[in-house]
Amino acid sequence: MRDRVVVKWGGGLITEKSTMTTVRADILDRLAEQLETCLAHDLDVVLVHGAGSFGHLKAKQYRLAEGRINHQTFEGEMSQDEAVEEVRQDMLTLNSYVMEALTKRDISAVTLPPHQWASNTGPDFTGDLTVFRDAPSGIVLVTYGDVVKCDGEAEFGILSGDDLVVRLAVELPRVKRLVFAMGGVDGVLAAPPVPGEAQELLHTLRKDRAFEGSHATEMDVTGGIGLKVDRGFQVVERGIEVMLVSGEHEQRVADACLGRTVLGTSLLA
Repeated sequence: MRDRVVVKWGGGLITEKSTMTTVRADILDRLAEQLETCLAHDLDVVLVHGAGSFGHLKAKQYRLAEGRINHQTFEGEMSQDEAVEEVRQDMLTLNSYVMEALTKRDISAVTLPPHQWASNTGPDFTGDLTVFRDAPSGIVLVTYGDVVKCDGEAEFGILSGDDLVVRLAVELPRVKRLVFAMGGVDGVLAAPPVPGEAQELLHTLRKDRAFEGSHATEMDVTGGIGLKVDRGFQVVERGIEVMLVSGEHEQRVADACLGRTVLGTSLLA
């Protein structure tokens, strides 16, 4: 049986996070080429992608991560319900770019939008992973961070791609490793980057090693690098390898998926 790898393409990697609904087409093409390499080496892939400029800005503006907020005037013309639908549509649009990049490589792929099969948020979200588990070899199952229904007064919330990858990595059979492909950094840094100063990359990171996580608070509503590391350790504890690497370098993501030595951060139990 072929081994599996779960790959997360970060939203800040595949989109221009400072410009609304703008993809980095060249990056998508290179990532799709590397995914093709994995399949050619008899490695099945489950792909999760982030939202970047297709979801975070609007989700933050209308505080969708907080669920239903009554008697609140938002800085915009929409209600929260309208914002939910717009973010979902924006994510479908972003996903169409992802699928187009895969199709150019003749990669057989199927998208499963979370708002159609999942509810609630966090790594304990509710959702049936049977379709992912039973996918035929060579078929790439694709999903992404999305606005989903929630129980109780919240009514809705944001199910992060970083939470999706935990369940996919630990519950699907034959998963050998989880790879986070990120934009702008080579992995986890010892401290937030400062323009013009050298960045110290942590080649390995243990759970008891403190570090200063940083994310773009004006954009990211799902936790940034700290959430990736936290969720990554949950996967490592189940005996699955976890790597955080740059997705902006040729072959680095493919090499990480294939278990080769690569520049990045390896999480250790």
